[in-house]
Amino acid sequence: MTADTIPEKKITAERPPAATIGPIAWIRANLFNTWYNALLTVLILWGIVSWVPPLVNWAFIDAVWGRVSPDVCRAAEGACWAFIREKYRLILFGTYPYEQQWRPFVSILLFVTLVGVSGYRRLWSRVLVYIWAGAMLAICTLMWGGVLGLPLVETRLWGGLMITLVLAVFGCGVAFPIAVLLALGRRSNLPIIRAISVTYVELIRGVPLVTLLFMASVMIPLFLPEGMNINKLLRAQIAIIMFAAAYLAEVVRGGLQAIPKGQYEAADALGLGYWQKMRLIILPQALKISIPSTVNSFLSTLKDTSLVVIIGIFDLMLATRAALNDAPWRTYFAEAYVFAALIYFVICFSISRYSQWLERYLGRSAHR
Repeated sequence: MTADTIPEKKITAERPPAATIGPIAWIRANLFNTWYNALLTVLILWGIVSWVPPLVNWAFIDAVWGRVSPDVCRAAEGACWAFIREKYRLILFGTYPYEQQWRPFVSILLFVTLVGVSGYRRLWSRVLVYIWAGAMLAICTLMWGGVLGLPLVETRLWGGLMITLVLAVFGCGVAFPIAVLLALGRRSNLPIIRAISVTYVELIRGVPLVTLLFMASVMIPLFLPEGMNINKLLRAQIAIIMFAAAYLAEVVRGGLQAIPKGQYEAADALGLGYWQKMRLIILPQALKISIPSTVNSFLSTLKDTSLVVIIGIFDLMLATRAALNDAPWRTYFAEAYVFAALIYFVICFSISRYSQWLERYLGRSAHR
């Protein structure tokens, strides 16, 4: 028998066992790979089966929607979202005059649009500064009024979501450049500059924000000339800026310390001055490294704005609490705080997702 007459056998490829690939393999490798992971998986599944269906029934299936009376909600077994329909203006806009509430609504839209435009890569130039300046002028004009035929609305009547956004956005926006200067000051070779920066950061970080708010509300008027006064909102804004700047300064300093010494030496070898070296080489790298911690500080500042309630500023949380003062709707506090929590979550989650995209975008060159 020659080689030409040997019959060929077809070898069929066999699939690997189902337990080694696909969903079953993933479940075994990640959820049941050890006895304690298996126990934890079972407990989580039990919790989901026990708690999720009642929660869905309360929030959606048995809930009351639309514009109805409180009596209809009392007869229902689910959530009373009619409360939100009835009180959403108070929660979002506070005690701002009812017929003028389109002004804070447009201002909120401008804030959201402004933040969205800031994430557009092609606008990361001096043009973005002009956009921010124009948008801030438009927002202040809308909120205060007194020009262009708009009635004047004092800041004591501002409230709700708009106050939270103003305190957080302005607070972080003004605090960030101050924080950069403080971080550079802590690493300065000049003893006086370093001592001032260290004293400020350690002093502010050593006290809670509540203390700063009380100090700003009570002490600032004592240092002003007789007859001069700063409104309560601006005093709270100053306290938040001081607080955020101290924490952001440590975030930036951590990024500066992560830069290799060779970067400094290369900048010196190029003959760059101190501010050129920082602006062109060191700070861009340090700020990119510290993006996660910076965003974390921003989110903490956003949520810490709820503490202004203790000095009587009508922020989102105080507006939510005020909505519950109406006796017929007083029992629906769960729906009120779920609505407020959802607003905070949407804002924080959006910022977090954008920061992750920004970190990946700026880190592309490092992974090539």
